[in-house]
Amino acid sequence: MKVSQYFSNQYFVIAVLGLCAALSLGSYLAASEYVYRIGFPLDDAWIHQTYARNLGERSAWEFIPGQPSAGSTAPAWTLLLAIGYWLNLNAYSWTFLLGWLVLWCVAISAYFGFNILIPRNKHLGILAGMLVIFEWHLTWAAGSGMETLLAGLIALMVIIWGIRIEAQKTLAEQTLNWQWLGMGVLIGLGIWVRPDLISLLVFAGFTLILIKGDMKQKILNSLILTAGFLITSLPYILFNMAIAGEIWPNTFYAKQAEYAILRSFPLWQRYLNMFGQPLTGIGIVLLPGLVWFGVNSLRNRSWSQIFAFIWVFGYLFLYALRLPVTYQHGRYIMPVIPLICLFGIVGMVWLIDLAFRWNWGQLLRTTWIMIAVLITFSFWILGLRAYSRDVAIIESEMVEMAHWVASNTEEKSLLAAHDIGALGYFADRNLLDLAGLVSPEVIPFIRDEKALQRHMNESNADYLVTFPGWYPELVMNVELIHQTNGKFSPQMGGENMSVFDWQQ
Repeated sequence: MKVSQYFSNQYFVIAVLGLCAALSLGSYLAASEYVYRIGFPLDDAWIHQTYARNLGERSAWEFIPGQPSAGSTAPAWTLLLAIGYWLNLNAYSWTFLLGWLVLWCVAISAYFGFNILIPRNKHLGILAGMLVIFEWHLTWAAGSGMETLLAGLIALMVIIWGIRIEAQKTLAEQTLNWQWLGMGVLIGLGIWVRPDLISLLVFAGFTLILIKGDMKQKILNSLILTAGFLITSLPYILFNMAIAGEIWPNTFYAKQAEYAILRSFPLWQRYLNMFGQPLTGIGIVLLPGLVWFGVNSLRNRSWSQIFAFIWVFGYLFLYALRLPVTYQHGRYIMPVIPLICLFGIVGMVWLIDLAFRWNWGQLLRTTWIMIAVLITFSFWILGLRAYSRDVAIIESEMVEMAHWVASNTEEKSLLAAHDIGALGYFADRNLLDLAGLVSPEVIPFIRDEKALQRHMNESNADYLVTFPGWYPELVMNVELIHQTNGKFSPQMGGENMSVFDWQQ
């Protein structure tokens, strides 16, 4: 059997992708253990773990016991994590198992997406799957303990589904196409993972309107799509209303308020900053293919592909408009990266096919493959180093501080803190969240240190736990009680987390 025949066998490809996903994520975890120890690269991951533990062990949607709150942006991810606590599994093992499964599913979806877009070259579909597995942002996301990669998977599945419906022309022309119901349900589930995935409804709606069919069928299918969306989205809205009295979770408002100052920069500058994040790595090599994908889709009037292309750039625009943050390797915009990988590699195959007509396709193909492999591997290594350092910082600062607080403060003391993830999980203290995730009352004055000071005094806070540089006015005249001795944060230009006596 020829090698290409093995790669045309979907079961063989799926198994290979699963092994490669385990290798990629496992290497990142091994690197973090070597540098310091296993952990998560974000304190926010501990927020999910705290909600999940309380849900799994106490059947309560609470961060602080006895205080229901909407501090989890991704209730669906929290629920998946809670399964591990229901089953009494190790938190790390279960979370990383979920990360591996999601990375594997992203790779499988990219593989099938490639085969739908280029059915004549199915033996090449494995390349799309391998590309997303070893794209360093995505491996980092798989080990982050966060919902980021799951959001990317849902976006990828919805858009591939829309492209597939258009490709099935006879099915697309039927009076009632119940696939739109399923797509609506999936988009509704998506907002349980990330509220911004409601934007997929725009992609689905425009695709439905412009693909072939008469107006009556489009109206009926639009109603089916809407019904599917409402089936899963209305419970989400009711859930948030019951917990927080708002349609969206506290984090939706808190993050925008905290980083509002960034919106003072010109919109074009913010957009370029957003767009630069997914290009850091193989994305820059895929850029010609991504552009050609958009051009070729427009030339062929492939409406699902056109609106998928627009959705990618529109998603980046939404963040440039409302939350233009690029820290933590641009984690908020990572959900577009699987689509950039898929569209980029498909566009490059189209470009190479076109180049063969001009007798220089072989040179382009060989050169591009060599550069793509080199860049992917190089940035995968750089990502491995970044991941291990990120984990080391969180473990040596936030987690170590949480253990100190648990051993050296009174059980009923009130801590004003930023960040609260590890504190909530390990310290079991009352918390006043200066970032507003579980203390939404601070959101209106989240960056006003004088107002925060008044609120802390009125709340009778006992301690302030933070990095001093985050609140220079708050820490100016208070006594330093304890400071971590972690070496990783200072090595990266940061500082050590500190505890201050607020009731001195």
